[in-house]
Amino acid sequence: MTAAAVPASAASAAGGTRTTDTHCPYCSLQCGMRVTAGDRPATLVPLDFPTNRGGLCSKGWSSVELLDHPERLLRPLVRAVEGDRTSPLVEATWADALGRVIGAIRRTQRTHGRDAVGCFGGGSLTNEQAYQFGKFARVALRTSAIDYNGRFCMSSAAGAANRAFGIDRGMPFPLADIAEADVVVLVGSNPADTMPPAMQYFDAGRERGAEHVVVDPRRTATARNAALHLQPLPGTDLALANGLLHIAIAEGLVDDEYVAARTTGFDDVRAGVAAYWPDRVERLTGVPVADQRRTVFALARAQKAIVLTARGAEQHRSGTDTTTAWINLALALGLPGRPGSGYGTVTGQGNGQGGREHGQKADQLPGYRSLADPAARAHVAAVWGVDPDELPMPGKSAFELLDALGTDGGVRTLLVLASNVAVSAPDARRVVSRLRDLDFLAVSDFFLSETAELADVVLPSAMWAEEAGTMTNLEGRVIRRRRALDPPAGVPDDLQLLATLADRLGAGHLFSGDPETVFSELRRASAGGAADYAGISYDRIDAEDGVFWPCPSETHPGTPRLFAERFATPDGRARFVRVEHVDAHERPDAEYPYVLTTGRVLAQYQSGTQTRRTRSLHMVAPTPRAELHPDLARTLGIAQDDVLELATRRGRARFHALVTDTIRPDVVFAPFHWGGGSSANALTDAGALDPTSKMPAFKVCAVAVTRVGGPAEHIDPPAAATQPRPRRHTPTSTPEPRPPARTRPGTPGTARSTRVKSTPRFLQGVYPITGEGLAKPGPIDAALRYTVPSGQSAQALYFRGGNSTGELVYVLLVRDGEPMRWFPIGAKGDVHVPLRVVEDLPGGTVVELHAAAPEGVTGELVVDLGLVEV
Repeated sequence: MTAAAVPASAASAAGGTRTTDTHCPYCSLQCGMRVTAGDRPATLVPLDFPTNRGGLCSKGWSSVELLDHPERLLRPLVRAVEGDRTSPLVEATWADALGRVIGAIRRTQRTHGRDAVGCFGGGSLTNEQAYQFGKFARVALRTSAIDYNGRFCMSSAAGAANRAFGIDRGMPFPLADIAEADVVVLVGSNPADTMPPAMQYFDAGRERGAEHVVVDPRRTATARNAALHLQPLPGTDLALANGLLHIAIAEGLVDDEYVAARTTGFDDVRAGVAAYWPDRVERLTGVPVADQRRTVFALARAQKAIVLTARGAEQHRSGTDTTTAWINLALALGLPGRPGSGYGTVTGQGNGQGGREHGQKADQLPGYRSLADPAARAHVAAVWGVDPDELPMPGKSAFELLDALGTDGGVRTLLVLASNVAVSAPDARRVVSRLRDLDFLAVSDFFLSETAELADVVLPSAMWAEEAGTMTNLEGRVIRRRRALDPPAGVPDDLQLLATLADRLGAGHLFSGDPETVFSELRRASAGGAADYAGISYDRIDAEDGVFWPCPSETHPGTPRLFAERFATPDGRARFVRVEHVDAHERPDAEYPYVLTTGRVLAQYQSGTQTRRTRSLHMVAPTPRAELHPDLARTLGIAQDDVLELATRRGRARFHALVTDTIRPDVVFAPFHWGGGSSANALTDAGALDPTSKMPAFKVCAVAVTRVGGPAEHIDPPAAATQPRPRRHTPTSTPEPRPPARTRPGTPGTARSTRVKSTPRFLQGVYPITGEGLAKPGPIDAALRYTVPSGQSAQALYFRGGNSTGELVYVLLVRDGEPMRWFPIGAKGDVHVPLRVVEDLPGGTVVELHAAAPEGVTGELVVDLGLVEV
């Protein structure tokens, strides 16, 4: 292949206008639309495409407004003084801009090694662009440092689906199945605001008499139309799902025949959920027992039932396990693979599905292959025409990559495509400080985003209507993005940009700027992989309104519905995986007494780079508004439209107040579409990542709320002096050894003793108990769980307990899931046990208190376990 040069000019349409069928640039519905362009401005009308059926939301209707926006980038920008980011960005030639980028890449890799140059992509890139970005990193740069913003979006659902089903396709059935389902349980999603055209399928189901259950801490527009709204505390969805499965087992609602024939691992999950009895789940989540039971019976008795999860369930430090808990429930009821039923996740970004399939993730090769798999490396290297030994091994995930920017061993030069991490990343002020630590930052975008403002070089890019390629929507349907008009003169799309950069790095013969040529190569690279596109062509997409993957050959019909006969695991069975509820990384305390959760609003999208510049959308949502309950507002003296300040341990941000009874009194909601002084992600917690997906805890952290002043058109940012300093880099180099401390003259001995620093820890409180049988112990409460911090150790010193029931009960000290010590407490009695034989508990050890009582016995336990942490 030959590299495509950056176009010196763009050919205009041959007189007049042209009309093109294409798709909306925003969410994963990828609604069909017909764009008429050539003589600007462009206009559009919706199409009767299978996902939107003639519908469009306000974002889709307004999408052409931005094509000729006065802030559109049309020329490369560089720093007036090279290397000095305090100097202004000024227009430059492509030769100068690309020369600076290539020079920075070569200097950095020569000085710091190949992995010191990194790439960060986005879920809005076409399949061809995402594929080529991954190939560019591994072939042209030969770096392991690449990831993308989908890591902050669908990665927990992907991790859960892969380990349960052996494959991740967000929705393994067509969207239209929702209209035919008798029951739909929707967890952590608000499609009425985030993808309104999808609501026609929910509406059609309700018209048929379907029962919809929405699980959300807010009574959203979606929840208002549901038959039942479950309003759990953010971060407790896993406990709720385990509790629903507990009820299903207790009531004999499990599909035993399905479980025996099509799954493995159920016995372990059955044992795990035994501890999630309904009363305990109500205490953990706030969801009444009656609503739990109604949900389970509705799902189990429906002929067709669907469970859907989304970001509300997934953006947690235990997001993969939370999603797994809902999959366990669906499997136990026999839903996946049953006609008209199943489990799925509602993908968010426009190409969030395709963007995570073809290689821009740190651990992935095209076709959903593992970069660490020798066979996968050999297959893809053969398609690329390179030696598999030259391909790097997996690199760091998105936040880990960003948090190490500018450090020894981290990325020093970064290329960003289609992502605005200065707004969208968690603990955003910390990420901005890391971006400033870089030696060199290059950003490709069509507006000067908050991330682009920090760059050394900004490269203008073609917009959605000016480029061609394929996208994969939330159903796994591969569709065509067709070029509806030519980009401004001299502005390439990102596919052409990558081909040009590869050419300047000496690898141009391996890259193309033509999307159909690149897609043909993608088909070969994906062949035989989980996400197999081998049988999909541009012609088939045109003829069939899109083709569902996997589609391994040109004669294969595509796969609208997965799992009808087998799952994508070696033995064809789905995997139950036992999971346990864990507390949020940050719990409210006296200083930060409320829970903050974040999300989207109807008239904005992602980091707002586009929608905040759209005049019609700005009129709908001109300012960011934080939602709080009237009871909380009254307590804090906050009225409607007042300016309030939210503060967490990471930062402060200001919003207009939206006082509404649609939210829990202990929860505050903030939209994440704004940056600067109203950046919700300046507040969010990245202190603990999901161990499987590396997802940060976007959806829950502790927050304080204060009133700043009355209604104001403009929200002044918090004073810089009041902002916490972003967390510093953890040093990666090994400190030089120091000689031992000298003793004082005349002091006996050879070393001076030092006082050991210790911290007491207590697991204590009064908790209700309902006996399940003395042979069936289970966790008493999530508060009675302690994890020894990494790098430290702990010792248990004593146990005290009291029992209000009229029967003997046992409290069990559990270490890493294994019994460590039993404490019997007599009827109406108490016990005090000094733990004289102390066992060291190293960092990472999990200690819990469980209890067992005769079946049906109710009462209260007083427990107090004392530990010391050193």
